[in-house]
Amino acid sequence: MSRILVIGGYGGFGARLSRRLLAGGHEVLVAGRSMEKAVAFCAGLEGAEPIQADRAHGIGMAMARHRPDLVIDAAGPFQASGYTVPEACIAMRIPYLDLADGRDFVTGIAALDKAARAAGVPIIAGASSVPALSGAVVRAMTADMGRIDSVEMAISASNRASAGASIAAAMLSYIGRSVTLWRGKRWEVAHGWQEMVREPFLMRDGSGFRRLVGIADVPDHAIVPEALPGRPSVTFRAGTELDFQMAVLWLLSWPVRWGWLTSLLPLRRLLLPLYRMTARLGGDRSAMHITVRGSGIERRWTILAWNGEGPEIPTLAAEILAGDILAGRVEAGARNAWFELTPERFEPLFAGLAVRHETVERALPAPLYARAMGARFAALPPLVRAIHEVQADGGAEGEGMVTRGANPLAGLFAAMMGMPPSGSTPLHVGFAERDGEERWTRDFGGHRFASVLSEREGGVTERFGPLRFGFDLPSDGEGLRMVLSGWSLFRIPLPRFLAPRIAAREWQEGERFRFEVEVTMPLIGRIVHYTGWLRPIGLEKAWPERHRAFASP
Repeated sequence: MSRILVIGGYGGFGARLSRRLLAGGHEVLVAGRSMEKAVAFCAGLEGAEPIQADRAHGIGMAMARHRPDLVIDAAGPFQASGYTVPEACIAMRIPYLDLADGRDFVTGIAALDKAARAAGVPIIAGASSVPALSGAVVRAMTADMGRIDSVEMAISASNRASAGASIAAAMLSYIGRSVTLWRGKRWEVAHGWQEMVREPFLMRDGSGFRRLVGIADVPDHAIVPEALPGRPSVTFRAGTELDFQMAVLWLLSWPVRWGWLTSLLPLRRLLLPLYRMTARLGGDRSAMHITVRGSGIERRWTILAWNGEGPEIPTLAAEILAGDILAGRVEAGARNAWFELTPERFEPLFAGLAVRHETVERALPAPLYARAMGARFAALPPLVRAIHEVQADGGAEGEGMVTRGANPLAGLFAAMMGMPPSGSTPLHVGFAERDGEERWTRDFGGHRFASVLSEREGGVTERFGPLRFGFDLPSDGEGLRMVLSGWSLFRIPLPRFLAPRIAAREWQEGERFRFEVEVTMPLIGRIVHYTGWLRPIGLEKAWPERHRAFASP
């Protein structure tokens, strides 16, 4: 019989994991800061032994005294944690697992790989919903795809499951803080708990729900772009069940983003009791989904849990890997858990819970400009087509030359657009497609502006906030032009004689996509003229050996 030391063994996730390990026939050393709570948890549980020790106090002495066969850290939060426990495990030649979802902690564990291999022990970080379960699902869904363009993930916990102290501390650590994401084929900065969307967690039969979710920082943001062909964009969002909770946290994210507060962690003693006061308002349903797009198809995996069993899911990877480690099936070394499991390993455990999951697939629609132009699209020069063949995510980089108008009002309008001062500047354009619309984000040396394009009969509509501009797309084998055919404010048509004059054209010159845009206004004259070149970014990356082995028949 194996002895497993579980740090945080009576906490939210730790208690669930401890019970699962006990049910599997293991002895469990239940460790935590409070001996009273550990004793209360172990009462009546055969094979459970309470220990007063946590990550920062007494855990090394407890390990030396009890010599467990495996240490599992389920305490959290891991966002600002060091490697004291896994380093102690290496020194004592004891295998180690954790349920960490802290991005830096999980991805940084590889720094211990050489020492772990020398000690002959596995040191695995992230044996939880992310990145262990997410990695298993993403790898399975993309195994037959030659190229992946985007991976989107979201988790929404039931209100009764999301008020734990460690979960709250993890959330508050990144709300409003910078989160680095791979989007538009480059690293960009987003902010925690912003970019909120109402995400559908729906099954094929329509069961499920829609909930608000915002940007969360997880290990997958760093792992996935390096692990999959095409270096897909990766976005992970999370949320609580109740809209007003999400709205409050979104509002609180702004003082952090603006630099007025370093983080929300100092407010947790105030926020957590208020959060817990709302626990009775929520239900008992949680959900997770993962959507991958690439090679012309979209696959979406969704899991729904009810009866309050959603919090069981983050413990399943640790239960599986604990068995593998104790059976000697896990190789020595320190690494994250993204490559460790397959979806089939979770099925027996899902069967014992109140959960449903399914994967649905659909063909992606043709790119926006291909739909708008029909057969004429195929006649465009290759690089012009390449720029407009956006499915899910893309990017291009090059150089732009900007010339602002001389009129003071022209300078004001150009600044409002986000255009840089006159001159030459590096240029990056990020393309993001969702639900048939494309968002183009132009970055002229740090000066950014974005617009959203959608299909209209015979052309496209470009939206800048409440303003919409309709364009026809005359084209030939040399390139295409965008000809203004109408405009509106809040969808109310505006007189054509008041419209800005927009002249835009695109063509190919050698190995470069070229563009030129000029915007003028009646009575003001030139607002801005910009021209330049772009090359689509295609950073192909070979499959890692372990993914290639997984994908092999």
